Amino acid sequence: MSQPCQDNFSTTFSSLTAMMKYHEEQVKNSNWERIEVNRLQVAPLDQSSPLFSDTSAFADCVSGDAIKDTASNLGLALKLDGKYYPVRNTAYKGLLDRAKLGGTSLPKLKRKELAGMINSCLRLYPNAQALMLIRNEKISAAHSGDEHDYSILSMDELMSALTDHLDREYPGSVFEAGYSDHAFTNATWLLNGKRDELLDTYEKTLKAQGKGSLVSKLTPGIQFSSSDTGHASAKVSAMLLGGQHPIHIGGILAIEHRRQKTVAHFEKELAQLFAQFGDSIARLEKLTRIHLDYPGNTMTRICKKLALPKKASLEAIAMFDMALGGTPATAHDVYMAMQEILFILKTDGTPQGKLILLAENMARALTLRWSEYDLAKAVSW
Repeated sequence: MSQPCQDNFSTTFSSLTAMMKYHEEQVKNSNWERIEVNRLQVAPLDQSSPLFSDTSAFADCVSGDAIKDTASNLGLALKLDGKYYPVRNTAYKGLLDRAKLGGTSLPKLKRKELAGMINSCLRLYPNAQALMLIRNEKISAAHSGDEHDYSILSMDELMSALTDHLDREYPGSVFEAGYSDHAFTNATWLLNGKRDELLDTYEKTLKAQGKGSLVSKLTPGIQFSSSDTGHASAKVSAMLLGGQHPIHIGGILAIEHRRQKTVAHFEKELAQLFAQFGDSIARLEKLTRIHLDYPGNTMTRICKKLALPKKASLEAIAMFDMALGGTPATAHDVYMAMQEILFILKTDGTPQGKLILLAENMARALTLRWSEYDLAKAVSW
């Protein structure tokens, strides 16, 4: 079992109380520091570097496990206030951004060479500020220190705002599950009390098409996700729950961690939740009226367009073609068949965090012009 200091740490929650307590503790144990970019000093931290065995050079909060884990992953440390901290992989891109470095060759460099290059570039920007996040014994983020570039939105405050809104406006809503790792946090709620209002038209349409058994299992829900180690927005997405895997049907609202945004901005956007959910359901329902001549080809082209994992996609496409047996299909049929990709990946042990991101990406299919993908010509993939 991984420890919180390790880069691959993740945890799940079956109760809202446990998840809120976790994030309240995370906030208490997080230290945000603004510092001039040219004062940042990076050092190699692989197993061959002198720093690896010099534990006295690290801050008191840094354990040997955190040092060893970093040596096996990013292999860099950063000095703040005279003491070193291991750098978590979630902070790597931000650190490169502060140095205005990029390119596919950088990861191939030895850690000593990479650290030297980063330091040389950091020294070029004496007037720039960095906002560093120290959490779980490591530098977990390296954001721009300009308040217009990055705004700290506390995870526990965001979740409290959402919970209060759901309790007030959506009686009967139920927390279903939560997930957190060092990169992002995710939580889902069932909107049991609003099922009839939200799914009425969609359910009638599917029943008229003889597919009532599918929708009878589904319940509307929402997914909250955010990150304070990356540039992901604090967002809420619409979902349908009750099937083999949650079905994402599009984003509802999003607040960027930028331009001095606050939790109050997030609370204001929540007022649009019901209307935006209705729009997402309408887009899904519209797919039932899009009839396809070449559903297998359409599904292949859509999956390729969205850059979904090829092996799992082709397996799901083959299953869909076999189930169809040459019968007609709609865009809705294809979109539902695409959900099998996530089930296949989950069965194969794909990390939950990656599954969540893939599901969000898959929902982009609802906004595509399906006729452009319904072609007789075979697809090369």
